[in-house]
Amino acid sequence: MPSNPDRRPLIVLAVPDETRALLKLARARWGSAAMGKSIQRGEQGKEIRVGPLRILTTGMGQRQAELSIRASIDAERPVWLVTGGFTGGLNPALKLADLIWDADPNFPARAWLEHTGGVRGTFHCHPTIAATARSKEELHRTTGADAVEMESGVIRSICSKLGIPSATLRVISDTADADMPLDFNRITTPDLRLDPLKLALEILKAPQKIPRLIRFQGEIARAAQTLAEQLVKAPI
Repeated sequence: MPSNPDRRPLIVLAVPDETRALLKLARARWGSAAMGKSIQRGEQGKEIRVGPLRILTTGMGQRQAELSIRASIDAERPVWLVTGGFTGGLNPALKLADLIWDADPNFPARAWLEHTGGVRGTFHCHPTIAATARSKEELHRTTGADAVEMESGVIRSICSKLGIPSATLRVISDTADADMPLDFNRITTPDLRLDPLKLALEILKAPQKIPRLIRFQGEIARAAQTLAEQLVKAPI
């Protein structure tokens, strides 16, 4: 496996809506000249370097996460890894834009996680989007987890097998008692990309949901900014 004596930490997110705010803050911190070219990782993954950070966007779901993270680690083994992004609240105590984290016992940047303002909790890695309050209530009952996500469990399992210290830092994008404005499982392709035609048809069938969709976009933008402000402070 290729290695670099100046190994960098790797920050892993799933979709551009999660990555965009981090890239903006990273460019502001280290300058546009410190930003490298985007590199393909797996089928959907894109990796970019900004200053001392490696930032990988995997694509949504467990399969894309595995393909992208294996390709990235094969190219350069990170000194440690943080997997982040949006997460659905299962614990009713968690509020919109709250941060929640978990880490390996030997994770070297634990002190940073403890000072993000987030709470330590447990995650359930689920193969589909938990789009309704009812589905989240059921997952909370059956798993006991505080939050649900779709990639971090797979990524950290791979890291554990390879001896790479890892942690999860995610932000609540939808609370336990909230239905998403649309069932996003119905408007994605089999490889979990958003299908614009399906989205348009769903909106045409229920135009009254447009204001809620607009509000939801604002909520996830706020959540992404909250997460990015902490990720950019990761110790290098």
